[in-house]
Amino acid sequence: MTVSFCCSFLGNPAIAIKPSTNSLSDDKIILNKRCQNIITAAGKYGKSRHPDWGGAFNKGTAAGFGAVGNYSWYAFGENAPYAQARWAEDWSGLCNDPNKNKDWFNRLKYIPLNDSGTIWLSLNGNERLRHVYDSQPYLGYTTKKNSNKLLLRSLYGADLHIGKHVRAYAELINAVAGGSNTFGYQTGFQRKRLDLQQGFLELKANLLGAKMGVMGGRQFFVDAPLSITSPREITNVRQSWDGVRGYAIWDRFRIDLFDFWQTDLTDRKIFGYGPSWNARFYGGYASLALPTFQAFGKKSQLYVDSFFMGYLYSGTPASIPTPTIGGWQKGSSRRDNIGGRIGGNIADLNLEIIGIYQGGEFRPEKGGDSRPVNAFAFNTLFSYSFSNIKGKPTIGLQSDYYSGGNYKKSKGAIHNFASPYFPTANYQDMTLYMNLSNVISTGPLITYNPTPKSLLKLHAPVMWRASTNDTIYGIGINYPLRDNFSGGFVGALPQFTFAYAIAPHLVLTNDFAGFIGSKSIRNAGTKSGAFIMETLDFRF
Repeated sequence: MTVSFCCSFLGNPAIAIKPSTNSLSDDKIILNKRCQNIITAAGKYGKSRHPDWGGAFNKGTAAGFGAVGNYSWYAFGENAPYAQARWAEDWSGLCNDPNKNKDWFNRLKYIPLNDSGTIWLSLNGNERLRHVYDSQPYLGYTTKKNSNKLLLRSLYGADLHIGKHVRAYAELINAVAGGSNTFGYQTGFQRKRLDLQQGFLELKANLLGAKMGVMGGRQFFVDAPLSITSPREITNVRQSWDGVRGYAIWDRFRIDLFDFWQTDLTDRKIFGYGPSWNARFYGGYASLALPTFQAFGKKSQLYVDSFFMGYLYSGTPASIPTPTIGGWQKGSSRRDNIGGRIGGNIADLNLEIIGIYQGGEFRPEKGGDSRPVNAFAFNTLFSYSFSNIKGKPTIGLQSDYYSGGNYKKSKGAIHNFASPYFPTANYQDMTLYMNLSNVISTGPLITYNPTPKSLLKLHAPVMWRASTNDTIYGIGINYPLRDNFSGGFVGALPQFTFAYAIAPHLVLTNDFAGFIGSKSIRNAGTKSGAFIMETLDFRF
């Protein structure tokens, strides 16, 4: 401001205070200095909140931290801001975004804590109310029928950035569950008093021409094929891991190394979580982005990946079937997954091809000879996006093969492919009836955004057993089917999703699924059933 002296009408001097014309410009200069070094994957501004990894890893899941935007259960369209792992979002672009005040919650997404803007905080939150109706849970192999679950989950996180090299993230969860004819609440995946869902420290720097970092603590891990692991979205409590992860991302090549213990969710006391020493997950993932090229006049990009992922686990998931109906041999297992992936797009054709060899061994609980593991998995997804049609409908065919074993053998190699670490539910089966072991499936996969605020999705796999000498497997359950189930055909599992953003930050999702069992599997005691899931999801 400026101060001037003048004479009043009484002849006495007076002080007049005038607002400075420089105050606003001074604030603007400070703001510009704070923001001048901020560049996101979308440039200085833009709606995308994808971090700037540079090169070929700025889109979708290519960087290994999960998709940011177009995460269909919570937001829609290429510029949708949210991620499955909320720490994967980059909100620094709000620093000098002229449109940031259009959304009230933006004031919580980028909070500078010093004048230079080198220290800043981003807050996030999620309230999810879900109702699940299940007429025949786990194909009728539970004592509960016509189950109704009412689930409420609260997640709140804080992402603190300290300069360019240090970041700390913490996320709290509280989950309550009720309903009628409920089941599975004792597992810890539906109820939880206040606890640390995620909490880690990240150290990062630019070294050897790459963006490198180390993340130590509790965290989600999504740098794996959907058939191997996921944070679990169907259940009320998500699955996290305790351990360390290191990454290095160059323009066209990246590598990720990790060693985790599964977070034990069974202790439901306040802040009772700790590592489960019965479930270890370790390995590495590498991805090479091939040079971009033009096909049919459109930009095309393919990635060639390779990975090794090891499991060490025991308990029910490690048990193998015996010939007796409902019989199991307990023990522990080591599974070594060696695989490769080719994925990306050629013009409007999207493709993903994955092959996995699974070795290792099974060790019986009460001693005896260990048995080697020799199993396989093969996955393909081919789809075509009609980019010239409003809403860009995508029509594809998803096919999967997971090898099966032989419960009649007590010696020799075990051939059933194991998926103990919660494959992505809506990849194959949102009901959790079927796990990815001893199964062959194929069926259409269709997605469509009829409006910018709505999503339609149809997935209708038809399933067979890969081996008729092995049972079928569910998520968290091994079915007691043996010689009472003949033939290979299992049934069909059509699934349909309709989601609508009814207001900013608020999405209503309706999922419908049904298991239509074959005559043979129904004669063996399983039941066909209906599954309905309604979700109201608020997040910022």
